[in-house]
Amino acid sequence: MDRNRKWEPGFGAVLLILMSHMTSALEVPLDPKVLEGLPQPPTITLQSPKDYIFDPRENIVIHCEAKGKPQPSFLWTRNGTHFDMDKDSKVLMKPGSGTLVIDISGEKAEAYEGTYQCAAHNEHGTALSNNIVIRQSRSPLWSKERNEAIVAQMGVSLVLQCRPPAGLPPPVILWMDNNFQKLPLDKRVSQALNGDLYFSNVLQEDARSDYICYARFPHTQTIQQKQPISVNVLNNSPEGERRPGFMLPLGPTSTKMVLRGETLELECIAEGLPTPDISWQKEGGEFPSSRMSYHNFKKTLRISDVNEADGGNYRCTATNKVGTADHVIKVTVKAAPFWISAPRNLILAPNETGILTCRVNGEPKPNVHWFVNGVAMDNAPEDRSRKVEDDTVILSSVQTGSSAVYQCNASNEFGYLMANAFVSVLAEAPRVLTPPNQVYQVITNNPALLHCASFGSPIPIITWFKDSQISIKNSDTYVIHENGTLEMNVAQPLNSGKYTCIATNNLGIKENHVYLEVKEPTRILKQPEYKVVQRGMSAVFECKVKHDPSLIPTMIWLKDKGELPDDERFEVDMDSLTIKDIRDADEGTYTCIMNTTLDQDSASAMLTVVEKPDAPTDLELTDQTERSVQLTWIPGDEHNSPTQNFLVQYEDLLHQPGVWINLTEVAGTSTTTQLQLSPYVYYSFRVLARNEVGYSRPSEPSSQYRTNPAAPDENPSDVQGVGTEPNNLVISWTPLTGFQSNGPGLEYKVLWRQKDVGEEWSSKSVANLSRFVVSGTPTYVPYEFKVQAFNDYGSGPDAEVKVGYSGEDVPLSAPDSVQVMAHNSTLAEVHWEPVSSLSVQGKIQGYKVYYRRLHGLHETEEHADQQEQVLTFSGNRSEGRLPGLQPYSVYNLFVKVLNNKGEGPPSLNKTFETPEGVPGPPSFLNVVKFGLDSLTLEWGPPMDNNGRLAGYTLIYQAVNNTSELGPGKVMTLQANKTTVTLGSLDSSMLYKLYLSARTIKGPGPNVSNEASTVMETMPPVGPVFGTVNTSVSEEGAVISWEYFGHHKNVFVEYIVENSEENWKKELVNGTHSHTIKGLKPGTSYRVRVVARDGADGTVHSTSEVLVTVPAVPNRQVDIATQGWFIGLMCAIALLILVLLIVCFIKRNKGGKYPVKEKEDAHQDPEIQPMKEDDGTFGEYSDTEDHKPLKGSRTPSNGTVRRDESDDSLVDYGEGGDGQFNEDGSFIGQYSGKKEKDTHEGNESSEAPSPVNAMNSFV
Repeated sequence: MDRNRKWEPGFGAVLLILMSHMTSALEVPLDPKVLEGLPQPPTITLQSPKDYIFDPRENIVIHCEAKGKPQPSFLWTRNGTHFDMDKDSKVLMKPGSGTLVIDISGEKAEAYEGTYQCAAHNEHGTALSNNIVIRQSRSPLWSKERNEAIVAQMGVSLVLQCRPPAGLPPPVILWMDNNFQKLPLDKRVSQALNGDLYFSNVLQEDARSDYICYARFPHTQTIQQKQPISVNVLNNSPEGERRPGFMLPLGPTSTKMVLRGETLELECIAEGLPTPDISWQKEGGEFPSSRMSYHNFKKTLRISDVNEADGGNYRCTATNKVGTADHVIKVTVKAAPFWISAPRNLILAPNETGILTCRVNGEPKPNVHWFVNGVAMDNAPEDRSRKVEDDTVILSSVQTGSSAVYQCNASNEFGYLMANAFVSVLAEAPRVLTPPNQVYQVITNNPALLHCASFGSPIPIITWFKDSQISIKNSDTYVIHENGTLEMNVAQPLNSGKYTCIATNNLGIKENHVYLEVKEPTRILKQPEYKVVQRGMSAVFECKVKHDPSLIPTMIWLKDKGELPDDERFEVDMDSLTIKDIRDADEGTYTCIMNTTLDQDSASAMLTVVEKPDAPTDLELTDQTERSVQLTWIPGDEHNSPTQNFLVQYEDLLHQPGVWINLTEVAGTSTTTQLQLSPYVYYSFRVLARNEVGYSRPSEPSSQYRTNPAAPDENPSDVQGVGTEPNNLVISWTPLTGFQSNGPGLEYKVLWRQKDVGEEWSSKSVANLSRFVVSGTPTYVPYEFKVQAFNDYGSGPDAEVKVGYSGEDVPLSAPDSVQVMAHNSTLAEVHWEPVSSLSVQGKIQGYKVYYRRLHGLHETEEHADQQEQVLTFSGNRSEGRLPGLQPYSVYNLFVKVLNNKGEGPPSLNKTFETPEGVPGPPSFLNVVKFGLDSLTLEWGPPMDNNGRLAGYTLIYQAVNNTSELGPGKVMTLQANKTTVTLGSLDSSMLYKLYLSARTIKGPGPNVSNEASTVMETMPPVGPVFGTVNTSVSEEGAVISWEYFGHHKNVFVEYIVENSEENWKKELVNGTHSHTIKGLKPGTSYRVRVVARDGADGTVHSTSEVLVTVPAVPNRQVDIATQGWFIGLMCAIALLILVLLIVCFIKRNKGGKYPVKEKEDAHQDPEIQPMKEDDGTFGEYSDTEDHKPLKGSRTPSNGTVRRDESDDSLVDYGEGGDGQFNEDGSFIGQYSGKKEKDTHEGNESSEAPSPVNAMNSFV
């Protein structure tokens, strides 16, 4: 819009209102089901480009497609006039489309060149396509010319012109030789944008006769060739060095115009010697780095997608060592029309108002023209509801039937823009296009979009409700977009539920329900960790994940962003990846990805495969001297674990062949070391490398290196002198090794003398020994001695003098003046006069004090069983303390001195006494009588009086129902008393009792007990317990009793006989019998039953009974569970069944079964057969098949004793009811009375019936 235009009064406000309505104008729905019933003006959907260059070898196809309701019809114009396709058989319009297909075969294609435009029309309006300019592509031949050979002096500049024929579109230029090989280009020789070939300076190598310019025409894919150009280079007067000058463009300045959106190409080609370098600058600005690039060796500056800011002055500078040259290119940016806001289709309801805007820009400013249905607005029928304001059309109070298509055309000298926008006047009730009951699932804290796409005219108003009740408004939580979509920026679980959108206009209302489910995010709780694993071992990457339980997760493992190798060594579990037998190729990055349908989480970790390093190689010995050599090597592969150090080992082939000894360690960053050597050694070296995994294999041994013999460098170590007998000194040492000997003939020179007496050194040479004995020495005197090594090549260094003592003997004297002082009743201090050092005859180790308790002071006889005790006091002491003595006792002691050889004679015996101490606790405290207000106590004197007993102290306290102690009452009792009665006590009250003995030194520890007085309501007569019985079962000891009391708690208490442990108790309320389980076999227990009330106060107890749990006998094997016995019984049962079947068959045949004979033949002497009439059984016959047996008999082999087998066949059923075997036979034939007689204390055996015999196995 023209900025200088004067607005009409009120027009701005009206326009703003209309534009606000425009922003919410109804979009045409894409849903075919909605479109079916809606009228729609035409809309161009496909058209050919504005500039259409066609290949004359192919048909011309001009596209024009449109949609509308009803289906549009199509018309074409060419060069502004109607194009009648019916008059040209070569022109065909595709059915249902406006696309033209022109067959130009056999025709002159130029006849169809021109400007075409398509119009799509239906009853609601007409839409227009762009003006499509149709031109034929051309690739003309080069005009015939004859090129003269070009002669140039070496060093001058040169231009070879191409000047190709003008083609459509322009050709692509290439310089090649006769062999179609591209000529090499560089910063000296370059091709300009116009195709000419520029030489900044000519060299002799530029002389050739086949400079050929080729033009390639892209549409026709043809190449035209210029006549070859020949260049001769003269060298008779070569050009010297000169400053740069511009060959293109010429002069100090030039201009360049470029259109907005196109690519700007600026070119500077300079000549000079040496060849100049080109640089670029923009005056007063910077290059747009993202759109700028250099080409043709920086001679071309290219800026893509040009905008207005790219205008200005661009300076190119040519530089060589002689000087510089500048050229300024003034760039002007123009613009063909471009859209700011293209008009949009409008769907309006009757009496609504709408606006069409056609906002464009360009340089120069485009002119805007409006058309309606393809007719210029000035020539269109007048419409009072329509008002045109430059780039805006205002439609007020539109009516049904006023639908039309409006065209906006904006143009300037560089091009034009044309757009169609239809206005459709509709009256439609709302429709919701979003499918009903759609479920949206999102992850917590992610945005949620609930769609409510709608259509209607007027535009429906969208309102949202949650759970059909809560109205949703725009807020921090919810945003309702213009298209009806409800957005939650950060969805939370509480946002889950049912949402209802309602679309409303003045023609109706429509609602739709959707559902939102907010899910928990998928999170990796434990990520895989970086692993460094040795080759051949296993690695486990853990990836523990938490996800929404309603989503199905899928775990994927990747290696280096690709799939895992197809290898059984890779085991994928629910939350881990295990790689077994790791190889070098397994190294890499492993990623676990947990996918659900809504989200995913991933984590990665590296796996580094390490191994012991490879062995070093190429060991080399250099810088060889008598005592040193330099060793170098090449390290092996470290296998991802840096080498920490190298270990150099040597083998002494002379002294210890086959034994490798560590010589030195070298840092892992070094590959050489200087080795210090010993004489008389045949060396061979090897090197091992160590990293975190371990040591490598040893390298191959180095070449052998021998050192010459020499005198020893050292003497034996660990030289010592110790006497083993009172008259000797043993000198010992650690011999030198063969390696340390430095040469053959190794021996040792031993030297000794008594210290501080002025003796000369005595010496002795020995070989192959490590000790020497000096005899005839005085007892325990100091000696000086030393040991020196020597061999055939000389002696070692002077030996160090050592001091040692000759042998010791037992001490000669006993300590004198032994005195004892008792500090208290349990501690005494002993003093003595130390013996002289000469009488010790050795190194004094200390003194031993032997002491023994003779008897107590209140006793007259000694105790022969008192054990003697010993305390040792180290060093040259004169006193010591004896702890742990028994008070009020008589002790005897003596003292001995001690050296390494033994003890000296004892001192004189010394007797001493310990003073009185506090007594021990009373031996027991029992309550022997309970009364309503009194308790009678009895106790025993202490086991250890530790003095003269002065009496007893009794303290007793009441304990209330909350276990709180009352004030203590104290009674002082005489030493000769062992019983007392406490009176004036509260009835039914628990009392705590504490009794201690005392001497003049004070009270000793107490003994405690507790007891309760009798309740006032207790029955005055009758015992609480009656008879107590005991027995022992397999489960334990069974205790039963009679109980007549009413106490709250009854316990069975037990303790191992002669044990001092506490009684164990088990609560047995409400019963008169109890089994004590878990008792130890072979042990006797004291058992009693106790009735208690209150806080564990003893009220009544039975007398103690002794129960002995028998020892566990050897486990008897239950024969009934043995496999062989079960098999035997099955065989017997099967045999009986077969016999009965045979018997049955015989009886059916009329035969007789001689039971009587067999009974007579096998009578049991203890069991007589029963008779019904005469006491005998008759023979069985077939006439008695249905009669029951009258009696029973024993088995023919005698009785079966019950104590021989638990699975006896002696019992069988009673009564006359028939018995059945498995097949139902023998019904009622055999039955008998079950009789039991005494037989050796057990039941007698009985004759087995077949059925009972079988049942015994069940």
